[in-house]
Amino acid sequence: MSTFYITTPIYYVNAEPHLGHAYSTIVADVLNRFHLLRGEKTFFLTGTDEHGDKIVKAAEAAGESPADYVDRISAMFRRLWPKLNISHSHFIRTTDPAHKAVVQAILTRVKDRGDIYFSEYEGLYCYGCERFYTERELVDGKCPDHQTPPEVIREANYFFRMSRYQDWLRDHIERNPGFIRPERYRNEVLSFLKEPLEDLCISRPKSRLEWGIPLPFDDRFVTYVWFDALINYISALDYPDGEGFKTFWPAAQHIIAKDILKPHGIYWPCMLKSAGIEPYRHLNVHGYWIIDKGKMSKSLGNVVKPLDMVDRYGLDAFRYFLMREMVFGLDSDFSEEGFIARVNADLANDLGNLVSRSATMVNKFFDGRYPDTQGPTLPIDDTLKAHALGLVGRYTAYMLEPAFHKALMAVWEVINQVNKYIDETAPWVLAKSDRGRLGTVIAHILETLRIVSGLLWPFMPESAEKIQAQLGLPRSGRDLTLSDLEGWDKKGLFSAIRTGPALFPRIEARKQTPAAASKPAKKDEPLPEKPVISYEDFEKVDLRVGTILTAEAIPKSKKLLKLTVDAGGERTVVAGIKEHYSPEDLPGKQVLIVANLAPATLMGVESQGMILAASDENGLHILLPERPKKPGTRVK
Repeated sequence: MSTFYITTPIYYVNAEPHLGHAYSTIVADVLNRFHLLRGEKTFFLTGTDEHGDKIVKAAEAAGESPADYVDRISAMFRRLWPKLNISHSHFIRTTDPAHKAVVQAILTRVKDRGDIYFSEYEGLYCYGCERFYTERELVDGKCPDHQTPPEVIREANYFFRMSRYQDWLRDHIERNPGFIRPERYRNEVLSFLKEPLEDLCISRPKSRLEWGIPLPFDDRFVTYVWFDALINYISALDYPDGEGFKTFWPAAQHIIAKDILKPHGIYWPCMLKSAGIEPYRHLNVHGYWIIDKGKMSKSLGNVVKPLDMVDRYGLDAFRYFLMREMVFGLDSDFSEEGFIARVNADLANDLGNLVSRSATMVNKFFDGRYPDTQGPTLPIDDTLKAHALGLVGRYTAYMLEPAFHKALMAVWEVINQVNKYIDETAPWVLAKSDRGRLGTVIAHILETLRIVSGLLWPFMPESAEKIQAQLGLPRSGRDLTLSDLEGWDKKGLFSAIRTGPALFPRIEARKQTPAAASKPAKKDEPLPEKPVISYEDFEKVDLRVGTILTAEAIPKSKKLLKLTVDAGGERTVVAGIKEHYSPEDLPGKQVLIVANLAPATLMGVESQGMILAASDENGLHILLPERPKKPGTRVK
């Protein structure tokens, strides 16, 4: 069995987790789930980096000891990941005794090789980055990340002969194009290696910093935070003799943001080479999330907290947006407006609508069963089948790049194709005229959904498993492999196919109600009085559950939609909801209707009922039954 090892950066605990941390970790989770789909044995590592100057300063600012501070912040990361449906194999801390032992063993090994020496050094030191800079690395004399001038520090320290491995590293990168990817970051490292590579200062005197791992050969010094932190990728595998190390190294893929490219692209492979360890397989580098035209920063007050977004809009919507919106390797804009637009278009309109209308049709036309009777196929069926069966290969190629947005675009091409297929084949018309043809169409829809749901699982695990449960598939989630998604005519896999609540309810943008619009009552203001009616009068109102079958705009009307509703029998209902719902959103939704309202003609269309809705400062919302009900069910 082939193996796959994926790591996130171990996150520095000088601040609480934010959107950038969530993105890196969700990327790793998606890749880990994808390789599980490929039938591989995987190991997924994340954790926290807990030593260094910045930790001491953050602890002092919080009025805590460094040990208490790192325990508290590390726990925030550990608690966050399950809430984002992150399924990591191990959570490492650089304060773990086992990690400390491996760091000291590597230091001893590298020193015994003659690659560590003692010297006095004067250089430009950035306390924010906790490293020395050369003049050519500065931008206008300032640290490029913190925009502050570095301080000149002169002190005696231990140094790693990194320059000894410059030629080897350059050759390795050139011979292995995928070693650092995307290519722009490979080229950035190669450009840096054109200049002489300086040796790396790997210690800090205890007179200045005590919070760190002591050097095994000189306890007057602690280990430089980067030489300590990078070793977590092998200490977590119980290097050197553990089964984890034997199984998963060097099949390692690191996920990092571009700000830590140099330590991972230069320091780490040189450290591994000196220690006699094979280098990792891939370094995958992503860009920044840009908020209000700037990099997310605590000092700027534009930090996005992942759980705020999840609580407001849902976990899978959040995971999907991050993976679909960012082109891996490039910076990407983040805004709530963009988030809402993406979720409404892709998830509510395209995917959610497809699942809802498909399950509704199977229940209406075939009592929730895969069609027993099918007629001959037509070219339109063969085209959908070919695209659905070819999707697994296209998706796999993009995931291996990695190009997550392209993988999702490929899935959505098929989702959009099957939605168009439904519109063009019109199963509701076939139900009245050609049962065999109807069976063929429904079977093609179900087979496509089976494939799509499996490929969505790495990105949106909960939603994919809900779709698979609605389809009555015997295996779902991590029990599936890509080979299970191949093939066609899998009737035996489908059991009872059922409807369910909307996977992705449409998100209404938060906005102020225009002054001219009707205003809701204020908190302490009584609602407008209505005439008191008797129970007998109320009993005359026939409220029923209905399922919307079709929806279309009424020409020349800004507010009205013409709906075909199954409320125990099909009827036409005209509803003034066009400003709040698109026609594509509605088929498959269940609504509550007044079924015995006298017919009325609106814009030339006779309406045989009224849909119940509620309106407040957040807009108009259709009232939905708490759980799916049989069309025509009486509301009591």
